[in-house]
Formats: sequence, structure tokens, C-alpha cells
Amino acid sequence: MLFSGLEHFRHASVLTVHAGSKGVPAPHAMVIASGLLIIIGGLSILLGLRPTWGVWCVTLFLVPTSLVIHNFWADTNLAVKEANFTDFKKNVGLLGAAWMSLSIPQPWPFSLEW
Repeated sequence: MLFSGLEHFRHASVLTVHAGSKGVPAPHAMVIASGLLIIIGGLSILLGLRPTWGVWCVTLFLVPTSLVIHNFWADTNLAVKEANFTDFKKNVGLLGAAWMSLSIPQPWPFSLEW
């Protein structure tokens, strides 16, 4: 997640164009906000620092991204449809993993929160 968040800043112009083509309102602001969400969420989970908040940040990124950006059901180009379907499934898996992390009793053994 951290790497993806950093990539939102490195490639903000390309991601802004793509988000705009998908009908995302204020695409540049949303690219920056979504990058911040996954960096904060990823760090929170990685460090065990308020991991519940981190899971919510990751969820707030993954659900809209999966439904709006990776809406494979609307694609007519087969190659694009396959790529979006793969990314959609990846996001669902990441969402499941994030939520499963909440089943670990807190504070986590190596967390910064005690």
C-alpha cells in the first residue's frame, strides 16, 4: 500500500487524467487524497499504530477505487476488461486482508501502540 500511495504523488498527472476519464469529480484532488489515505492506512497497519483507523483509511480507498476506476463490467475492450477485472479482484483481496487484520488482538505484539 505504501508504494502505491507514493506512486499517486509520483504519477499524479497521469492518474488525474485517468480518474477524470472515469468521471471522478475533482480528479487531481482525489488522486492526492487517495494517495494520502493509502499511505496513512498502510503505515498505520504496518506499525500497528491505531490499526482500526488504518483499516478504515484503506477501506475508504479500496471500495470507491474498485467500483469507479476498475469497473470492468463497463469495459468493451477485452484487454482493458481483463486488466480491470484483475485489479478489481486484487483490491477485494487487499480489502479482505485489511479487515482480517482486525481479528488480531490489539495491541499487536510488535506494534508501536502499547
